[in-house]
Amino acid sequence: MPEKTRTRLWVVAGGRCQYEGCNEPLWRDDLTMSEMNGAYIAHIRDVNPKTHRYDPELSPELATDINNLMLLCDKHHRLIDHEEEKKHPVERLRRMKQQHEARIELLTSLQEDKKSHILLYGANIGGQNAPLSWKRAAQAMIPNRYPAEPRAIEISLSNSTYEDHTDDYWTIERKNLQSNLDKFLRPRLISGEVEHLSIFALAPQPLLIYLGRLLSDIPAAEVYQLHREPPDWKWQESPDDFEFRIEEPAETHTTVALNLSLSATIDNSRITALLPQENLSIWRMTIPIPNNDFLRSRDQLRLFRQQFRLLMDRIKARHGQDALLHVFPAVPVSVAVEIGRVWMPKADLPFCIYDQNRKLGGFMKALVFPEKNNRED
Repeated sequence: MPEKTRTRLWVVAGGRCQYEGCNEPLWRDDLTMSEMNGAYIAHIRDVNPKTHRYDPELSPELATDINNLMLLCDKHHRLIDHEEEKKHPVERLRRMKQQHEARIELLTSLQEDKKSHILLYGANIGGQNAPLSWKRAAQAMIPNRYPAEPRAIEISLSNSTYEDHTDDYWTIERKNLQSNLDKFLRPRLISGEVEHLSIFALAPQPLLIYLGRLLSDIPAAEVYQLHREPPDWKWQESPDDFEFRIEEPAETHTTVALNLSLSATIDNSRITALLPQENLSIWRMTIPIPNNDFLRSRDQLRLFRQQFRLLMDRIKARHGQDALLHVFPAVPVSVAVEIGRVWMPKADLPFCIYDQNRKLGGFMKALVFPEKNNRED
Protein backbone atom coordinates (compact mmCIF):
# COMPACT_ATOMS: atom_id res chain seq x y z
CA MET A 1 0.00 0.00 0.00
CA PRO A 2 1.59 3.36 -1.01
CA GLU A 3 2.45 5.55 1.98
CA LYS A 4 0.70 8.50 0.35
CA THR A 5 -2.54 6.52 0.16
CA ARG A 6 -2.23 5.45 3.80
CA THR A 7 -1.75 9.05 4.89
CA ARG A 8 -4.71 10.31 2.85
CA LEU A 9 -6.95 7.61 4.33
CA TRP A 10 -5.94 8.57 7.87
CA VAL A 11 -6.77 12.21 7.08
CA VAL A 12 -10.21 11.66 5.51
CA ALA A 13 -11.14 9.22 8.30
CA GLY A 14 -10.02 11.64 11.00
CA GLY A 15 -7.89 8.87 12.47
CA ARG A 16 -11.02 7.04 13.65
CA CYS A 17 -12.70 3.74 12.89
CA GLN A 18 -15.11 4.19 9.99
CA TYR A 19 -17.47 1.38 11.01
CA GLU A 20 -20.94 2.78 11.71
CA GLY A 21 -21.46 3.66 15.38
CA CYS A 22 -17.82 3.02 16.38
CA ASN A 23 -15.72 6.17 15.74
CA GLU A 24 -12.97 4.81 18.01
CA PRO A 25 -9.75 6.88 17.92
CA LEU A 26 -7.03 4.72 16.38
CA TRP A 27 -4.01 6.70 17.54
CA ARG A 28 -4.38 5.91 21.26
CA ASP A 29 -5.62 3.30 23.69
CA ASP A 30 -8.69 4.74 25.45
CA LEU A 31 -8.07 2.67 28.58
CA THR A 32 -4.42 3.56 29.21
CA MET A 33 -4.36 6.73 27.04
CA SER A 34 -1.08 5.43 25.57
CA GLU A 35 -0.25 6.50 22.03
CA MET A 36 -0.40 3.68 19.51
CA ASN A 37 -1.42 2.75 15.98
CA GLY A 38 -4.50 0.56 16.23
CA ALA A 39 -5.62 1.02 12.64
CA TYR A 40 -6.27 -1.59 9.98
CA ILE A 41 -6.82 -0.82 6.31
CA ALA A 42 -9.67 -2.87 4.89
CA HIS A 43 -10.83 -3.28 1.30
CA ILE A 44 -14.45 -2.65 0.38
CA ARG A 45 -14.09 -4.55 -2.89
CA ASP A 46 -11.98 -7.29 -1.33
CA VAL A 47 -8.67 -8.58 -2.69
CA ASN A 48 -9.20 -12.01 -1.14
CA PRO A 49 -10.71 -14.38 -3.77
CA LYS A 50 -12.39 -16.41 -1.00
CA THR A 51 -14.74 -13.62 0.10
CA HIS A 52 -18.07 -12.64 -1.45
CA ARG A 53 -16.84 -9.06 -2.00
CA TYR A 54 -14.15 -10.21 -4.42
CA ASP A 55 -14.46 -9.37 -8.10
CA PRO A 56 -11.88 -10.79 -10.53
CA GLU A 57 -11.77 -7.57 -12.56
CA LEU A 58 -12.51 -4.81 -10.05
CA SER A 59 -10.60 -6.11 -7.02
CA PRO A 60 -7.10 -5.88 -8.57
CA GLU A 61 -7.96 -2.56 -10.19
CA LEU A 62 -9.18 -0.99 -6.91
CA ALA A 63 -6.61 -2.56 -4.59
CA THR A 64 -4.91 0.78 -3.78
CA ASP A 65 -7.76 3.14 -4.68
CA ILE A 66 -8.55 5.28 -1.61
CA ASN A 67 -12.26 5.16 -2.48
CA ASN A 68 -12.11 1.39 -1.95
CA LEU A 69 -10.33 1.56 1.42
CA MET A 70 -11.63 1.90 4.98
CA LEU A 71 -9.80 2.66 8.21
CA LEU A 72 -11.01 0.24 10.90
CA CYS A 73 -10.25 -0.85 14.44
CA ASP A 74 -9.17 -4.44 15.10
CA LYS A 75 -12.64 -5.58 16.20
CA HIS A 76 -14.49 -4.31 13.16
CA HIS A 77 -11.73 -5.35 10.75
CA ARG A 78 -12.17 -8.94 11.94
CA LEU A 79 -15.96 -8.56 11.86
CA ILE A 80 -16.25 -7.56 8.19
CA ASP A 81 -13.56 -9.91 6.86
CA HIS A 82 -14.09 -13.02 8.97
CA GLU A 83 -16.78 -13.28 11.65
CA GLU A 84 -19.69 -11.69 9.73
CA GLU A 85 -18.20 -11.29 6.29
CA LYS A 86 -21.41 -12.08 4.41
CA LYS A 87 -23.36 -9.50 6.40
CA HIS A 88 -21.13 -6.75 5.04
CA PRO A 89 -21.70 -6.37 1.29
CA VAL A 90 -19.94 -3.73 -0.78
CA GLU A 91 -22.91 -1.34 -0.69
CA ARG A 92 -23.09 -1.34 3.11
CA LEU A 93 -19.37 -0.70 3.59
CA ARG A 94 -19.34 2.00 0.93
CA ARG A 95 -22.23 3.75 2.69
CA MET A 96 -20.37 3.61 6.04
CA LYS A 97 -17.26 5.13 4.49
CA GLN A 98 -19.16 7.93 2.74
CA GLN A 99 -21.17 8.90 5.83
CA HIS A 100 -18.11 8.87 8.10
CA GLU A 101 -15.98 10.96 5.75
CA ALA A 102 -18.82 13.44 5.17
CA ARG A 103 -19.09 13.91 8.94
CA ILE A 104 -15.32 14.45 9.32
CA GLU A 105 -15.39 16.95 6.44
CA LEU A 106 -18.23 18.85 8.11
CA LEU A 107 -16.57 18.97 11.52
CA THR A 108 -13.21 20.11 10.19
CA SER A 109 -14.84 22.87 8.12
CA LEU A 110 -16.57 24.53 11.09
CA GLN A 111 -15.42 28.05 11.91
CA GLU A 112 -14.19 29.33 15.28
CA ASP A 113 -17.35 31.39 15.87
CA LYS A 114 -19.43 28.20 15.80
CA LYS A 115 -17.96 26.79 19.00
CA SER A 116 -20.18 26.48 22.07
CA HIS A 117 -19.74 25.18 25.61
CA ILE A 118 -22.20 22.47 26.64
CA LEU A 119 -24.07 23.04 29.93
CA LEU A 120 -25.80 20.01 31.47
CA TYR A 121 -28.22 20.43 34.37
CA GLY A 122 -30.16 17.64 36.06
CA ALA A 123 -29.80 14.21 37.60
CA ASN A 124 -27.87 11.17 36.29
CA ILE A 125 -25.54 13.19 34.10
CA GLY A 126 -23.08 11.44 31.85
CA GLY A 127 -24.12 7.80 32.04
CA GLN A 128 -23.90 5.72 28.90
CA ASN A 129 -27.67 5.68 28.43
CA ALA A 130 -28.47 8.90 30.27
CA PRO A 131 -30.40 11.55 28.30
CA LEU A 132 -27.94 14.12 29.67
CA SER A 133 -24.49 13.36 28.30
CA TRP A 134 -21.78 15.24 26.42
CA LYS A 135 -22.05 12.82 23.49
CA ARG A 136 -25.80 13.20 22.99
CA ALA A 137 -25.54 16.97 23.39
CA ALA A 138 -22.73 17.20 20.83
CA GLN A 139 -24.74 15.17 18.33
CA ALA A 140 -27.66 17.60 18.69
CA MET A 141 -25.53 20.72 18.16
CA ILE A 142 -23.83 19.73 14.92
CA PRO A 143 -23.79 21.20 12.25
CA ASN A 144 -24.93 24.58 13.56
CA ARG A 145 -22.50 24.51 16.48
CA TYR A 146 -19.69 22.29 17.69
CA PRO A 147 -18.45 21.59 21.25
CA ALA A 148 -15.74 23.98 22.44
CA GLU A 149 -14.16 21.24 24.56
CA PRO A 150 -14.50 17.45 25.01
CA ARG A 151 -16.37 17.75 28.31
CA ALA A 152 -19.48 19.49 29.57
CA ILE A 153 -20.02 22.03 32.32
CA GLU A 154 -22.08 19.83 34.64
CA ILE A 155 -24.46 21.18 37.26
CA SER A 156 -26.11 18.24 38.98
CA LEU A 157 -29.16 18.16 41.19
CA SER A 158 -27.93 17.60 44.73
CA ASN A 159 -27.98 14.06 46.09
CA SER A 160 -29.84 15.10 49.23
CA THR A 161 -32.38 13.01 51.09
CA TYR A 162 -34.99 15.72 50.57
CA GLU A 163 -37.78 15.04 48.07
CA ASP A 164 -39.91 17.54 46.19
CA HIS A 165 -42.85 17.12 48.57
CA THR A 166 -40.78 18.17 51.62
CA ASP A 167 -40.76 21.73 52.92
CA ASP A 168 -37.07 22.48 52.37
CA TYR A 169 -36.60 20.82 48.98
CA TRP A 170 -37.03 23.90 46.78
CA THR A 171 -34.93 26.16 49.01
CA ILE A 172 -32.08 23.64 49.09
CA GLU A 173 -32.14 22.95 45.35
CA ARG A 174 -32.36 26.64 44.48
CA LYS A 175 -29.30 27.40 46.60
CA ASN A 176 -27.48 24.39 45.19
CA LEU A 177 -28.19 25.52 41.63
CA GLN A 178 -26.99 29.07 42.25
CA SER A 179 -23.90 27.86 44.11
CA ASN A 180 -22.92 25.49 41.30
CA LEU A 181 -23.39 28.15 38.64
CA ASP A 182 -21.26 30.56 40.66
CA LYS A 183 -18.57 27.91 41.06
CA PHE A 184 -18.43 26.22 37.66
CA LEU A 185 -19.74 28.77 35.15
CA ARG A 186 -19.57 32.38 36.35
CA PRO A 187 -15.76 32.64 36.53
CA ARG A 188 -15.44 31.33 32.96
CA LEU A 189 -18.06 33.81 31.75
CA ILE A 190 -16.35 36.71 33.49
CA SER A 191 -12.96 35.77 32.04
CA GLY A 192 -14.44 35.55 28.54
CA GLU A 193 -13.50 31.89 28.18
CA VAL A 194 -17.14 30.92 27.58
CA GLU A 195 -18.69 32.95 24.77
CA HIS A 196 -21.68 30.77 23.88
CA LEU A 197 -23.68 28.18 25.81
CA SER A 198 -25.68 25.21 24.58
CA ILE A 199 -28.08 24.31 27.39
CA PHE A 200 -29.41 20.79 28.00
CA ALA A 201 -31.53 20.44 31.14
CA LEU A 202 -33.85 17.89 32.75
CA ALA A 203 -35.25 18.85 36.16
CA PRO A 204 -38.50 19.86 37.89
CA GLN A 205 -40.07 22.80 36.07
CA PRO A 206 -39.64 25.42 38.83
CA LEU A 207 -35.89 24.69 38.91
CA LEU A 208 -35.65 24.91 35.13
CA ILE A 209 -37.36 28.31 35.24
CA TYR A 210 -34.93 29.40 37.95
CA LEU A 211 -31.99 28.14 35.86
CA GLY A 212 -33.20 30.36 33.02
CA ARG A 213 -33.52 33.23 35.47
CA LEU A 214 -29.86 32.83 36.49
CA LEU A 215 -28.81 32.69 32.82
CA SER A 216 -30.94 35.64 31.68
CA ASP A 217 -27.86 37.88 31.40
CA ILE A 218 -26.22 35.53 28.85
CA PRO A 219 -27.65 36.47 25.44
CA ALA A 220 -25.37 34.09 23.50
CA ALA A 221 -27.05 30.80 24.40
CA GLU A 222 -29.33 28.18 22.90
CA VAL A 223 -31.67 25.90 24.85
CA TYR A 224 -32.35 22.40 23.51
CA GLN A 225 -35.39 20.14 23.85
CA LEU A 226 -35.40 16.38 24.54
CA HIS A 227 -37.87 14.73 22.16
CA ARG A 228 -39.72 11.49 22.74
CA GLU A 229 -39.78 10.33 19.11
CA PRO A 230 -37.03 9.99 18.13
CA PRO A 231 -35.52 10.13 21.65
CA ASP A 232 -32.82 12.75 21.10
CA TRP A 233 -32.11 16.49 21.38
CA LYS A 234 -31.81 17.26 17.66
CA TRP A 235 -34.04 20.02 16.35
CA GLN A 236 -36.55 18.90 13.73
CA GLU A 237 -38.65 20.56 11.04
CA SER A 238 -41.19 23.11 12.20
CA PRO A 239 -44.85 22.10 11.75
CA ASP A 240 -47.03 24.19 9.44
CA ASP A 241 -49.41 26.81 10.81
CA PHE A 242 -48.24 26.42 14.41
CA GLU A 243 -49.50 29.00 16.90
CA PHE A 244 -49.71 29.80 20.59
CA ARG A 245 -53.08 30.97 21.90
CA ILE A 246 -53.58 33.60 24.59
CA GLU A 247 -56.83 33.66 26.56
CA GLU A 248 -57.42 36.81 28.61
CA PRO A 249 -59.60 36.95 31.74
CA ALA A 250 -62.92 38.74 31.43
CA GLU A 251 -62.41 40.76 34.62
CA THR A 252 -59.43 42.47 36.22
CA HIS A 253 -58.63 41.51 39.82
CA THR A 254 -55.68 41.99 42.13
CA THR A 255 -54.73 38.29 42.29
CA VAL A 256 -53.28 37.19 38.94
CA ALA A 257 -52.53 33.66 37.71
CA LEU A 258 -50.97 32.38 34.50
CA ASN A 259 -52.09 28.96 33.26
CA LEU A 260 -49.45 27.52 30.90
CA SER A 261 -51.22 24.56 29.28
CA LEU A 262 -48.71 23.46 26.65
CA SER A 263 -47.54 19.93 27.51
CA ALA A 264 -50.87 19.12 29.13
CA THR A 265 -54.17 20.82 29.90
CA ILE A 266 -54.44 22.46 33.31
CA ASP A 267 -58.05 22.90 34.34
CA ASN A 268 -58.63 26.25 36.05
CA SER A 269 -60.27 24.44 38.97
CA ARG A 270 -56.80 23.25 40.00
CA ILE A 271 -55.80 26.91 40.30
CA THR A 272 -58.92 28.12 42.09
CA ALA A 273 -58.36 25.35 44.64
CA LEU A 274 -55.31 27.33 45.80
CA LEU A 275 -56.15 30.97 45.10
CA PRO A 276 -59.25 32.98 46.16
CA GLN A 277 -61.68 32.60 43.26
CA GLU A 278 -63.70 35.74 44.04
CA ASN A 279 -60.66 38.01 43.47
CA LEU A 280 -58.78 36.10 40.77
CA SER A 281 -57.91 36.78 37.13
CA ILE A 282 -56.56 33.77 35.20
CA TRP A 283 -54.60 34.25 31.99
CA ARG A 284 -54.01 31.21 29.81
CA MET A 285 -51.36 30.39 27.21
CA THR A 286 -51.98 27.18 25.29
CA ILE A 287 -51.93 25.41 21.92
CA PRO A 288 -54.79 23.73 20.01
CA ILE A 289 -53.96 20.26 21.37
CA PRO A 290 -51.65 20.34 24.42
CA ASN A 291 -49.25 17.38 24.40
CA ASN A 292 -45.82 16.55 25.74
CA ASP A 293 -44.05 16.29 22.38
CA PHE A 294 -45.40 19.27 20.45
CA LEU A 295 -42.16 21.27 20.52
CA ARG A 296 -40.12 20.01 17.56
CA SER A 297 -38.17 22.99 16.23
CA ARG A 298 -36.11 25.97 17.29
CA ASP A 299 -38.60 28.17 15.38
CA GLN A 300 -41.37 27.10 17.78
CA LEU A 301 -39.17 27.92 20.78
CA ARG A 302 -38.26 31.28 19.25
CA LEU A 303 -41.96 32.01 18.74
CA PHE A 304 -42.64 31.13 22.37
CA ARG A 305 -40.02 33.65 23.54
CA GLN A 306 -41.62 36.37 21.44
CA GLN A 307 -45.18 35.60 22.53
CA PHE A 308 -44.26 35.19 26.20
CA ARG A 309 -42.40 38.52 26.20
CA LEU A 310 -45.50 40.26 24.83
CA LEU A 311 -47.70 38.42 27.33
CA MET A 312 -45.61 39.65 30.28
CA ASP A 313 -46.08 43.23 29.08
CA ARG A 314 -49.85 42.79 28.61
CA ILE A 315 -50.35 41.31 32.08
CA LYS A 316 -48.39 44.08 33.75
CA ALA A 317 -50.20 46.79 31.79
CA ARG A 318 -53.58 45.43 32.87
CA HIS A 319 -52.89 44.54 36.52
CA GLY A 320 -50.27 47.10 37.50
CA GLN A 321 -46.67 46.85 38.63
CA ASP A 322 -47.49 45.82 42.21
CA ALA A 323 -49.14 42.51 41.32
CA LEU A 324 -47.63 39.07 41.95
CA LEU A 325 -47.94 36.63 39.04
CA HIS A 326 -48.81 33.07 40.10
CA VAL A 327 -47.40 30.73 37.42
CA PHE A 328 -48.79 27.21 36.89
CA PRO A 329 -46.62 25.48 34.26
CA ALA A 330 -47.17 22.36 32.19
CA VAL A 331 -44.47 23.01 29.61
CA PRO A 332 -41.54 21.31 27.81
CA VAL A 333 -38.14 21.54 29.51
CA SER A 334 -36.76 24.05 26.99
CA VAL A 335 -39.80 26.29 27.42
CA ALA A 336 -39.35 26.24 31.20
CA VAL A 337 -35.76 27.45 30.85
CA GLU A 338 -36.81 30.14 28.37
CA ILE A 339 -39.49 31.43 30.75
CA GLY A 340 -36.72 32.27 33.19
CA ARG A 341 -34.50 33.75 30.49
CA VAL A 342 -37.28 35.97 29.16
CA TRP A 343 -38.23 37.27 32.62
CA MET A 344 -36.73 40.72 33.30
CA PRO A 345 -36.11 41.45 37.00
CA LYS A 346 -36.42 45.24 36.66
CA ALA A 347 -39.42 45.26 34.32
CA ASP A 348 -41.63 42.22 34.94
CA LEU A 349 -43.95 41.22 37.75
CA PRO A 350 -42.45 38.93 40.40
CA PHE A 351 -43.17 35.23 39.93
CA CYS A 352 -44.65 32.70 42.32
CA ILE A 353 -44.07 29.35 40.60
CA TYR A 354 -46.08 26.24 41.40
CA ASP A 355 -45.25 22.58 40.84
CA GLN A 356 -47.61 19.65 40.33
CA ASN A 357 -46.99 17.09 43.10
CA ARG A 358 -48.91 13.83 43.15
CA LYS A 359 -47.96 13.01 46.74
CA LEU A 360 -49.42 16.30 47.91
CA GLY A 361 -52.50 16.03 45.70
CA GLY A 362 -52.01 18.88 43.24
CA PHE A 363 -50.14 22.11 42.64
CA MET A 364 -47.97 23.41 45.47
CA LYS A 365 -45.96 26.61 45.80
CA ALA A 366 -42.32 25.97 44.88
CA LEU A 367 -40.32 29.15 44.25
CA VAL A 368 -40.82 32.90 44.37
CA PHE A 369 -38.48 35.35 42.65
CA PRO A 370 -37.16 37.77 43.23
CA GLU A 371 -37.19 37.17 46.99
CA LYS A 372 -35.90 39.67 49.50
CA ASN A 373 -33.51 37.01 50.78
CA ASN A 374 -32.25 36.07 47.32
CA ARG A 375 -29.03 37.52 46.08
CA GLU A 376 -29.75 39.36 42.85
CA ASP A 377 -26.95 39.06 40.32
